[in-house]
Amino acid sequence: MSSYFSEASLRFLRGLARHNEKAWFQAHRADYEEHVRQPFLRLVADLQPALAAISPHFHADPRPVGGSLFRIHRDARFSSDKSPYKTWQGARLFHERRREVAAPSFYIHLQPGESFVGAGLWHPEPDTQRRVRQFIFDNPGAWRRAAHDPAFRRRFDLDHSEMLVRTPRGFPAEFEFIDDLRHRNWVFWRPLEDATMTGPRLRATLEKDLAALGPFMDYLCAALDLEF
Repeated sequence: MSSYFSEASLRFLRGLARHNEKAWFQAHRADYEEHVRQPFLRLVADLQPALAAISPHFHADPRPVGGSLFRIHRDARFSSDKSPYKTWQGARLFHERRREVAAPSFYIHLQPGESFVGAGLWHPEPDTQRRVRQFIFDNPGAWRRAAHDPAFRRRFDLDHSEMLVRTPRGFPAEFEFIDDLRHRNWVFWRPLEDATMTGPRLRATLEKDLAALGPFMDYLCAALDLEF
């Protein structure tokens, strides 16, 4: 089983973090293509059969433009940080209806010392948040199985970066999963060591992780009336 990324992939991203400027990137563009972009596109393509087995409605799209891979260029128009490039590379394995309605995604992130795999809803609109909260409240047993299975929780963490200070309106404080309703994002993730990202078993590891995240994604799709 061959590797996708290497120490050269991580070295490029570390260098970009130190020299986040157009001249440096242009001088090292060949390294980016050879060690980061092309291997990631190959990984995305190779994950499609396993993803289709989890759900035929999610896609790992290896097209260089408009596919799963995020652009390395930052949109700095509305940011005080004007650095032109992301210091990571990520890919979203998306639902086929993502352009029509809010939909969860699987996600793979390559960054030295900070790589991870995850899935869920990130920064959903308030209406989408309300729908998910109501669905959890109406279907707590299925939520327990999808998001609180002990083996699942030993492997993945629920993102706690953005939480409501108070219990959302309309839900009783004694509800079993009231803390879960305080989330603004519903994302489960786990870190991946650099040795895993550069090793020969990366694809097998990700396939196992995507399958384990499947029931949680099925639940979110049900909450949003999406096919899974």
